[in-house]
Amino acid sequence: MALAFSRADANDAEALAELINSAYRGETSRLGWTTEADLLEGRRIDAAGIVKLLAAADSLILVCRQHGQLLGSVHLQYGAGQVQIGMLAVSPCHQGQGIGKQLLRQAEQWAEQVWPVQRFSMAVIPLRQELIEFYQRRGYRRTGQIQPFPLNPALWTPKVGDLCLERLEKPARFSTESPPPSRVADTDAADG
Repeated sequence: MALAFSRADANDAEALAELINSAYRGETSRLGWTTEADLLEGRRIDAAGIVKLLAAADSLILVCRQHGQLLGSVHLQYGAGQVQIGMLAVSPCHQGQGIGKQLLRQAEQWAEQVWPVQRFSMAVIPLRQELIEFYQRRGYRRTGQIQPFPLNPALWTPKVGDLCLERLEKPARFSTESPPPSRVADTDAADG
């Protein structure tokens, strides 16, 4: 599957909000495996939130398209040597085809080209064990650091009590925490 990756701009805001919400919330999200529909009701983000992320300093959204069709996106936020990865989303009807793996790999590579990255981090709902396992297979590790789930009643309301987030981390490829890789062909190609 030939995919094209590019940086989103404000013109993409409506389509991005629709894609992200379809991957995480509501009945459409149940077509894929990334759904949070049993945990949260409402929207994950709106177009105004996308525009705000795009306008923020050291922030970008990477998009993935095939033949011009938006299939996936991921938000990257840089600060103090760390890139926070968030809202990795793939259209529910295109999940399970390796797009998320490619998008995450591209996001990490883009981040390392744009910023002096030491580590990547993300916050995941611990109840989403299959999602944590997906990230662990990509080199992320659980830190045990738990934080409260953010409140935003204008967009979402929890369906379960005690929702929280756990921080996952991974050293950047060229950080002082991990040795640079040898110049060997990418062995992850068989993974999706």
